Amino acid sequence: MAGGSTIAIDGPVASGKTAVGRLLAHELGYRFMDTGLMYRAVAWAALRRRVPMDDEEALTRLAQQLRTEVVEGPEGDRVSVDGVDATRELRGPAVDEASSQVSQVLGVRQVLVAQQQEMARAGSMVMVGRDIGTAVLPDAPVKLFLHASEAERAHRRHRELEAQGQVTSYEVVRRDIESRDRRDSERVHSPMRPAPDAHVFNTEGVSVDEVVRRVQILVRG
Repeated sequence: MAGGSTIAIDGPVASGKTAVGRLLAHELGYRFMDTGLMYRAVAWAALRRRVPMDDEEALTRLAQQLRTEVVEGPEGDRVSVDGVDATRELRGPAVDEASSQVSQVLGVRQVLVAQQQEMARAGSMVMVGRDIGTAVLPDAPVKLFLHASEAERAHRRHRELEAQGQVTSYEVVRRDIESRDRRDSERVHSPMRPAPDAHVFNTEGVSVDEVVRRVQILVRG
C-alpha cells in the first residue's frame, strides 16, 4: 500500500474533487491521478469495440488488455488508449453513461484498483475518485470527501458541458447527476461514501483555492 505521502479525495460528480486535487498536487509537488479517466477509457474502448455493457467477462478482459496513458499538461490531462488520443471523446455523454455501467463490474474494478495502487506505491500522489479512501488507498494518511448540493453540482456540470460545446439543458444534466449519484452510492462493489476517517468538505460557495488552503493545513498539521 502507498506510503505517507498519498492524499485520497472522493466525492460525487462535479463536487470539485478534480479541480481541488489537481491544484493541491501542483502546490505540493505531488503527482495527480483522476481515476475516473481509467473507467472512462474502458467504457470508450468498449463502445468502439461493441462490447456489451452486460458482458462482465468481456469488459474485465478489456480492462486487463488496455494500455491507458494519462499525460498531465497545462490545459488538462491528455489520455491515450492503446495509442489513440481519446481525450475529447472521454467526456462525451455516451462515455459518461457507459463508464457508470462499467464501474459496476467487479472484475473491472479489481483490475483498475490494482493498477491505481501500483501507481500510488511509486511515491507522492493525490488520487481522486469515488472509492479511493475506502477501497483503493484505505491507509492513506489524508482522506477527503467533497460534496455540494445536487443543484449546485448540476449547474457546474452544465457550465462545463457548454464550455466543451455540448448543448444540453440544465434539467437533463440534473437528472443525469441524480441517476449517477444513485448508481455510485448504491452499487454492490465499493459504493461511494466517505471513509470513516475522511475530512468532509462542502464545496458549495467555496473557491477551489480556499478548499486547497484548508487541505494544506491538514497535510502540514
